[in-house]
Amino acid sequence: MAPDASGRRPRARRRDELEPPSAGAAAVDPEPDAEEVARTIALRQLTAAPRSRAQLEEALARRDVPADVAARVLDRFTEVGLVDDVAYAEMLVRTRHAERGLARRALAQELRRKGIDAEVAEVALEQVDDADEETAARRLVEKKARSTAGLDRQVRRRRLAAMLARKGFGPGVAVRVIDEVLAEEGIDPLAEPGAWEPLD
Repeated sequence: MAPDASGRRPRARRRDELEPPSAGAAAVDPEPDAEEVARTIALRQLTAAPRSRAQLEEALARRDVPADVAARVLDRFTEVGLVDDVAYAEMLVRTRHAERGLARRALAQELRRKGIDAEVAEVALEQVDDADEETAARRLVEKKARSTAGLDRQVRRRRLAAMLARKGFGPGVAVRVIDEVLAEEGIDPLAEPGAWEPLD
């Protein structure tokens, strides 16, 4: 290489300065594979907590995964057992009834919110029968009754009935169980006319 005007030879450029980078931050990232992105999102969702197929579809849609790509990935997850709405619905009914004392009406509403098919939900709800509901209602009333022991009888009944209604219990079960629990405390459920008028 010929010297410049100052008599010095210019520095030869290294090979890595002449060729574009093939990897690293300076390299241009290839377009990510849509199915791989969808699989990663779905697996992260399932790792965090059990999910229904509808919940996973919503999560993928929020991340702008095309619907056809999401369908292919979730179909594959269903084939290998990673997505199973039947098992998910049965698990949800068991745990929500055991841990929160929810009645079938409240459980059905939760299954709908999770996107569970009506027929799948109906089968899952068969795990809870009338006797199970009454046992759960009694357990809830006994616990709540202890914390309302100093209140007026009418106020107690209304609060207990409202609590059971939020849990999905019908008025028939609520009246029977509340009267039984209060009677065990020595409170006459017939002593107050109008005790079971509709709540405001």
